Amino acid sequence: MSAAREQILGRIRAALGDVPTAERAADVQGARDYNRVAARPASELVERLAERLRDYKATVREVGEADLAAAVADACSELGIARVVIPPGLPAAWRPSSGPELIEDTGLTATELDRIDGAITGCAAAIAETGTLVLDGQALSGRRVITLVPDHHICIVTGEQVVGSVPEAIARLAAPVAEHRVPVTLISGPSATSDIELHRVEGVHGPRHPAPLH
Repeated sequence: MSAAREQILGRIRAALGDVPTAERAADVQGARDYNRVAARPASELVERLAERLRDYKATVREVGEADLAAAVADACSELGIARVVIPPGLPAAWRPSSGPELIEDTGLTATELDRIDGAITGCAAAIAETGTLVLDGQALSGRRVITLVPDHHICIVTGEQVVGSVPEAIARLAAPVAEHRVPVTLISGPSATSDIELHRVEGVHGPRHPAPLH
């Protein structure tokens, strides 16, 4: 065992010296006095979300439900998207009737997804304060992989899905995660990295051009 590892473990043992042997982590309740709800009007939350998403260089379009399918078709046309993958649970009213070829995900491989231009999905929630889209692997979000391989991701967010803070989003996810053991993906802008000279490069993997609609 290395000296550094032994030193770290020794400090942990010393810190736990006054803890009863039978005590478990669940026996001690941590402080929960942080803000759990953002007390803001729904319209303000939507505006805040749109502002944050635009900071991440996402294209945001606010449209009515009746115009949603047409807005999706327009977005695909502007982005040059000819073929898109969609989760089987995507509502019919959200699917454009003209424009791109819609391919339902029936277990597509990464190689097959790589030949597709983009993905159209819904989400489980959207966090206004952080500009985060939350996917839960369920009917609207679809499998996680379909939003990781294609270059474009058009994500449809409904007004009631917008919450103010991270704790609110986590609370919404508690039931599906516990019941279905679903994977949760939090998207806050495109993936990015920087080289040794700190030149930022965005779109390292996954969608390079996110385009939320709500």
